[in-house]
Amino acid sequence: KNKKKARFEHESEEEDAEKEDGFVPPNPDEMSKTNPKYKRPESGKVFRTSESDDFFNDHYDPVPEKRDEVFTPTDENEEQPEIPNFTPMPNVFDYQNTTKADEASAEKTAEQEFASEQESVSSQDVVDLIDKAASVKEDEKPIQETLEEPEAPKKQYILPGVNCLAESISGGDTGVKEELTANAAKLVETLHNFNIETKIVDIARGPSVTRYEIQPAPGIKISRIAGLADDIAMNLAASGVRIEAPIPNKAAVGIEIPNKIRTTVTLREIIDSPQFKTAKSKLNVALGKDISGNVTCTDIAKMPHLLIAGTTGSGKSVCLNSMIISILFNSTPDEVKLIMIDPKQVEFTVYNGIPHLMVPVVSDARKAAGALAWAVSEMLKRYKMFSEKGVRDIKGYNKLAERTPDMTPMYQICIFIDELSDLMMVAANEVEDSICRLAQMARAAGMHLVIATQRPSVDVITGIIKANIPSRIALYVSSQVDSRTILDASGADKLLGNGDMLFNPVGVSKPVRLQGCFVSDEEVESVVNFIKTQEECDYDSEVMEEIERQAVLEKKKGNPLPDADSSPDSGADKETMDAIAVVVENQTASTTLLQRKLKIGYAKAARIMDELEEKGVIGPFEGSKPRKVLMTKQQFIEMRALNDDGAVVSSEDGE
Repeated sequence: KNKKKARFEHESEEEDAEKEDGFVPPNPDEMSKTNPKYKRPESGKVFRTSESDDFFNDHYDPVPEKRDEVFTPTDENEEQPEIPNFTPMPNVFDYQNTTKADEASAEKTAEQEFASEQESVSSQDVVDLIDKAASVKEDEKPIQETLEEPEAPKKQYILPGVNCLAESISGGDTGVKEELTANAAKLVETLHNFNIETKIVDIARGPSVTRYEIQPAPGIKISRIAGLADDIAMNLAASGVRIEAPIPNKAAVGIEIPNKIRTTVTLREIIDSPQFKTAKSKLNVALGKDISGNVTCTDIAKMPHLLIAGTTGSGKSVCLNSMIISILFNSTPDEVKLIMIDPKQVEFTVYNGIPHLMVPVVSDARKAAGALAWAVSEMLKRYKMFSEKGVRDIKGYNKLAERTPDMTPMYQICIFIDELSDLMMVAANEVEDSICRLAQMARAAGMHLVIATQRPSVDVITGIIKANIPSRIALYVSSQVDSRTILDASGADKLLGNGDMLFNPVGVSKPVRLQGCFVSDEEVESVVNFIKTQEECDYDSEVMEEIERQAVLEKKKGNPLPDADSSPDSGADKETMDAIAVVVENQTASTTLLQRKLKIGYAKAARIMDELEEKGVIGPFEGSKPRKVLMTKQQFIEMRALNDDGAVVSSEDGE
């Protein structure tokens, strides 16, 4: 109602205004009388002209839905009558044509004015304009000129697949059952001949050896069985027999006899196994198969450092290559970095150019000491970063980096040393100090050592190095003394070679016998070539400069290669040689004994005791227990004879 009232008042005001102006609207009844050809429109209909058709109907048609029902002339050819006091609106098309014509003329006029201005501009004005444009400030230039081109997206790194490795060829099981039955019968008969009654409780066949688990009769001492290894080997015509008495967590004695036909364990079947695939660690490595044929993998990060020893032909280099290839299968260059030290210059050179390397393979012994010195400084740098961020180790730092955008995750570093003895000959003090510091503290910083040597003598694997590297792998060694040096127990001298090993990780009381996996040189090259296609190698210039600096310092020091006067075995002075003779003769070592026998003071006797421990003649201090004497009389006789002749000691036993 209010709307209708307002509309009525508005219309009344408009009518009053029109009357004041003298405007009288046309009367349809009068128009129909004066013009008989036109019909009066019905109620709700309006007049329409062609000039104002659209505009008029849009704004003034009271009934839009009846717009088509309009009055039209009876004859289309006749002209429409003029409506009094009505001015038609201009045609839309005429307006458009007029606008285009005006625009065209305006453009033409602008061109003429611009041409006249160009004619009036002199050459000096042009130079001034150019100088003015060149003097524009950097911040006034267009934004497009200051923006840098976006960097190309980094290529996604793809881990190598098992197709880079050779497939395993498994031999047939022909005659295996007959061999096991015959050996079991001979074993029981041999022990019966020595009045030892036993029975076979289990047989476990591995790739290289078969373990016969026997249970002795009540009242039989295990030590009696352990002393019959050579007799059992002779009766079974075996190359070597190893007796494990007793087997850990079993009420049985294990007698390990080599198989007549050995099975090769390939790296592909270990990497393709569920045990390797499901491991989450980036430093998970493939070792081989145990005596029961089960796949064995280990995590270097949990060791946290590893010592490997074995003579030539024992499979030491193949073991190192299998570990390196395992890491390359697991990790990207952003997750794990490698430093390889190869004094022999033949084992690790194939890996030059892979993106995981921080520096090229180090072959100079003096540069190797510099690489280890850099590792120590990097370790201390990481610990400082941990302290600033309030974390304890590399895992905590990387978890914090995932939640913090401005932090970069920290990669792990694994250092492989192929021959430790060459480094100890050139820079023994520097190498030993760096290895000991890394072995003691580098685990939490994500840095790990894998050290290999073919001469596990006490002058190479010193007591300090041995005490700080808890995990060991012993391949075949030539003597029981070398086995005790690496494992603190005998057994490595009974191995078969070609990858047959004893693995003693940290936290295990007795070593585990494994058959190491085999990887050929062709397989190594295939994996390396694939990795080189994924990402280019980018060596760390900081590490390379530090290595060169340390090498120059060693050269200035003039450290010569050891001669007869500097050898730990042949260069002992008279008092030290006399002290060795005393402890070997008495098979016990103490400061009081040296004071009494050599007639020297306590301080000097204590210094000699420390020197004998460092040389590996005696064992470490064990509280109230006497120190163990590690050198035999025969070894001392040989060492003294060579020392008297002025020759450098290099025996098979490493003493």
